[in-house]
Amino acid sequence: MTDSPLRARAEIDLTAYGANIRALRGIAPRAQFMAVVKGDAYGHGMLPCARAARAAGAEWIGAATPQEALHLRAAGDRGRILCWLWTPGGPWREAVEADLDLTVSGLWALRELLPAARAAGRTARVQLKVDTGLGRNGCLAADWPGLVAAARAAEAEGVIDVTGVWSHFACADEPGHPSVRSQLDAFHDALAVAERAGLRPEVRHMANSPAMLTLPDAHFDLVRPGIASYGLSPSPEVGTSADFGLRPVMAFKASLAQVKEAPAGLGISYGHHYVTPGRTTLALVPVGYADGVPRHASGTGPVLVAGKWRTVAGRVAMDQFVVDLGGDTAAVGDEAVLFGAGDHGEPTAEDWARAAGTIGYEIVTRIGPRVPRVYVGGAGDATPMDTDTDTDRHRAWPSHG
Repeated sequence: MTDSPLRARAEIDLTAYGANIRALRGIAPRAQFMAVVKGDAYGHGMLPCARAARAAGAEWIGAATPQEALHLRAAGDRGRILCWLWTPGGPWREAVEADLDLTVSGLWALRELLPAARAAGRTARVQLKVDTGLGRNGCLAADWPGLVAAARAAEAEGVIDVTGVWSHFACADEPGHPSVRSQLDAFHDALAVAERAGLRPEVRHMANSPAMLTLPDAHFDLVRPGIASYGLSPSPEVGTSADFGLRPVMAFKASLAQVKEAPAGLGISYGHHYVTPGRTTLALVPVGYADGVPRHASGTGPVLVAGKWRTVAGRVAMDQFVVDLGGDTAAVGDEAVLFGAGDHGEPTAEDWARAAGTIGYEIVTRIGPRVPRVYVGGAGDATPMDTDTDTDRHRAWPSHG
């Protein structure tokens, strides 16, 4: 890393991230908290965010893939880590030896896991996932009793320890959608099947960001907000992030690479979809779709330059786009703010989502690896990343509640 000015940067405010986690914990004070850091922490940087989450009190870290979870272990995190997206031949033994909590969504996965656990010579920590209506990974209701029975038999043998039962909502970001109640009922049914089979996992969980914010009945023993912890709303129907005391964590900025006077009638960028209406000043922002700027926001994407909102002029290219400053002036090296918290009049990631016809999740997650992440602030009182957050396991729990 050099001290030379950066072409572009994504500033990650770890103070805001820690504050968001504490605010979210206050919404579900009786539940344990899982900080979800999949997808490089939604583009914010997995390891710094995981450390900040632990410092803010997160008992669990959630990672989609076993590779993400193993990377967290290798970096020194000794707390509870759950991963869930497995494919055949996955690193089962390595994950068992790393003492991860491993999601099993079907018998095929359990059959691969058991010999790996025996070879590792230690009890594997397993969470069973039931598909209550999302239709992605997770065990369907018809197959659930068989999976539960097989898991209970393996637990009785001492090969696995079933530490959790969980599921995921399809439409919690649409409060009042009939599938929400249907999925909750299906989850209660699945829990009853597990209880009758003799399973007593320590955590039952279902609440993603929108369910955590709007559905207290779904909090159970653990909540696992993703996008909300990064200060973005899961959907307009749920409310704004500010409604819940949350602050966007990422700001995306670039230094102007060129400023030039241009005549009327000059076509801008590929296809000439924008033509200067009169004599004007053009500013070149040196980021494009290779950096995560959505090409779908060509002609609509907002950016703060020279103190005002501007709109992308013409097409977003791979490495750059143009803004028309009209009668205003700027200098090479001046800052262009694509998005941030909105405190200083700049657009937000949600403004870009509207401009591109997508969701805020995609805007922050797609910011590419050639955009350096610059970390500012902290998460509060520091807690070492290797904090052991193991809790008492196998407590009794009711089938409903």
